[in-house]
Amino acid sequence: MRPYTSVVFCAIDDFIPVTGKPLLGFPEFLDGLSASGIPCVWVTSRSRHQLDLAIRKLGHAAPFVAEGGSAVFLPEDYFHLKAEPTVRLGRFTCIPVASPQPVASDALESLAEETSVAVVPLRALSPRELLQNTGISRDAAEALRQRDFDELFFFAGATDDDIERFRKEARHRKVAVRAVDSLWSVSIGSSLASCVRHLCKLYDRALRAHAFSNSVATTQQSFELLPLCDRGIVLTSRQDDPHAPKTQNRPAPKILPLFAADTWESVLESVRNRQF
Repeated sequence: MRPYTSVVFCAIDDFIPVTGKPLLGFPEFLDGLSASGIPCVWVTSRSRHQLDLAIRKLGHAAPFVAEGGSAVFLPEDYFHLKAEPTVRLGRFTCIPVASPQPVASDALESLAEETSVAVVPLRALSPRELLQNTGISRDAAEALRQRDFDELFFFAGATDDDIERFRKEARHRKVAVRAVDSLWSVSIGSSLASCVRHLCKLYDRALRAHAFSNSVATTQQSFELLPLCDRGIVLTSRQDDPHAPKTQNRPAPKILPLFAADTWESVLESVRNRQF
């Protein structure tokens, strides 16, 4: 790992589509961070299986936070430090935060039974049904189904009131329920805040000083991530976006247009020079 004085936490789901090319300028932004020795931690609702192709194509060599704050994944020998209790998952060292996927699956079944709300776990669909319901390629659909911690599902014929009743019972049981594109997810113990704290402590220990943390996200993705970092950049389709998040006890985020020609150059310059 190269020397650094800051680290970027980037919510990538709006920048790297499940299928297709990354947002224009985003790969160059990642290259610029790498050339500057600034680690870029990817934050995503996707699983490690879904990220595999993007990691290889974009040469991502830093940690990532997967499945909505369920776990931190570290490349092999990334930190030469003793981390929290870890497990080996694929080619990564994993710091689990959430309970394993079977626990989430049991919680989903119990919630559906208790609330009388019909759900369809993604794992219950045949490959053909999975393709029909997601509209993505066979490989992407299969990767979507492979989860380490959370359980993806559809509501089957549920009304808004049904969904609210389901979510209320989940909150009572401290089960995390969140929307993931056109799907839903349940997990036990997931926490983006815990994942960010784990990584910030590791970076600080490796640097033997405070590693300045930056968040980069679109408006929708920034609400949870922004308060966890020292400074933040919010990319929005409107400079005066009324939905842009506010922060307490931290500097206001820098708002940049998402689709401007020089957006990613501006983000890179802001991160490099701490211009917020």
